[in-house]
Amino acid sequence: MFVRANYELLKTEKNTKARLGIMHTNYGDYETPMFMPVGTQATVKTLSPEELKANEAGIILSNTYHLWLRPGEDTVDHAGGLHKFMNWNGPILTDSGGFQVFSLSKPKWISEEGVKFKSHLNGAELLLTPEKSIEIQNKLDSDIAMSFDECIGFPHTRKYVEDSVERTLRWAKRGKAVHKNERQALFGIVQGGEFEDLRKHCVEELVKMDFDGYSIGGTAVGEPKDVQYKQVEYSCKYLPENKVRYLMGVGDPIDIIENVIRGVDIFDCVSPTRLARHGHALTKYGKINLKNAKYKEDFTPIDENCDCYACKNYTKAYVKHLINAEETFGARLLSIHNIRFLIRLTQDLREAIKNDSILEYRTEFIKDYYGKDESEFKN
Repeated sequence: MFVRANYELLKTEKNTKARLGIMHTNYGDYETPMFMPVGTQATVKTLSPEELKANEAGIILSNTYHLWLRPGEDTVDHAGGLHKFMNWNGPILTDSGGFQVFSLSKPKWISEEGVKFKSHLNGAELLLTPEKSIEIQNKLDSDIAMSFDECIGFPHTRKYVEDSVERTLRWAKRGKAVHKNERQALFGIVQGGEFEDLRKHCVEELVKMDFDGYSIGGTAVGEPKDVQYKQVEYSCKYLPENKVRYLMGVGDPIDIIENVIRGVDIFDCVSPTRLARHGHALTKYGKINLKNAKYKEDFTPIDENCDCYACKNYTKAYVKHLINAEETFGARLLSIHNIRFLIRLTQDLREAIKNDSILEYRTEFIKDYYGKDESEFKN
């Protein structure tokens, strides 16, 4: 028997808005807060499903826009759905394609119908509508689908944000009307820029439509961190407690901590594998660049505090050699490590919520990661 992915709130931390919860899915139950690795084109770059499982990944994310262009939603459908196509025996969330249209497609033309743009692969003219986005996601057969929204950058005028929010709400209603996959949860996306009243309005209208969960959009698009945190506060303040809250595209460790404190449950970002491909590793004592000469004969693990495969078996010196020699195994090892770092971060945050000690956790994290006292640290 299949059920739509749904959320259960277990506890709110006594000093903050941080929440401990469970995502119930057809592939098991997963505690939140949670970090979701991004498998844009039906693969998390350089990693196998078995390596993701070893890192204790729960939900992973794939991208509607990219899979629409290739291999095409029909091919995935004929393969038996995205899980079988990519051999992932776990829950999958697909985004709507809205962010890729925003970030990859220039020029683009936004109308009431949808967004017309040119393919970044071959220049072919395409039209992505709310209905088309949902139709593609229905065929991909992910566990969680996202409404098609207009993702705008920062900053924008209030008038533009007002008009964009109303368009996003109309698109959300149109997408929900054609959503036909009974096994697939559908999330609405909260927009509204940095304006609290617009965020409140967007939340209230989406809640009337009764989505299975809610995403906070329009962040990680160039805004300062303090603006991002306000956008999250403005959204979480009005979102229902019994539905999951997903902050899209945020993966900086301090941002995960700050936004968990503000009430977010799940996160995704391409940053851990992107950083890895450039030789960067996330560690307890900050981000390091293994291309640096000082690691040439450093025969210690990437992070002595880490329990991942890379840290158990390889040294900084070896990974530095691989990166400098442009051997893909170096990027693989750093990707394993960086994803494990963010997953372990959210596991630690869950323990801190259970112990009502998340503010103390933040203080210690800042001290270790940035080498600063919290009083002198500025995001």
